[in-house]
Amino acid sequence: MPKVLIVSDSHGLIEEELQKIKQQHEVDYYIHCGDSELEYSNPTMDRFIKVGGNCDFDSRYPNEEVKKFGDFTFFITHGHLHQVKQNLMTIGYRAEECGAQIICFGHTHIAGVEKRGDQIFINPGSIRLPRNRREKTYVMLELFPQTKQVDVKFYTIDHRIVQDLSCVVSLDNK
Repeated sequence: MPKVLIVSDSHGLIEEELQKIKQQHEVDYYIHCGDSELEYSNPTMDRFIKVGGNCDFDSRYPNEEVKKFGDFTFFITHGHLHQVKQNLMTIGYRAEECGAQIICFGHTHIAGVEKRGDQIFINPGSIRLPRNRREKTYVMLELFPQTKQVDVKFYTIDHRIVQDLSCVVSLDNK
């Protein structure tokens, strides 16, 4: 089963946080949903599928990425260009245009997961400046293609599971 690590809104954190998070987990894919505030080529960002946020000024960052991991298609963006602070409708429509079932975004700094129709919206929160919670968070996903389930685990920056945010979500609408 593919495993995916998702972070966002690290706002300049390098060695202490991002490197330790990468070293803590064995995963198949790494995603950074923007506002790293690092140069695109910074070695800390190696192995990350990365997009630019409103605080990223390196023009090499794309606004969005669409990636297929096994049977799951991911739409990855920061969210500021899709007004995610107002609602998830615009980002959901864009992901649908791209054929994506899993939407990864940041910008709000609010950790959460939500299923709407045949889409799963995941915001890993912020590992630097969280909102609505004290914990600085990131996400680990485990994908189960046979059952169309996604195990979403939120972790604190010191690698403890945040139980009340973590869940298993099914893309099977039965």
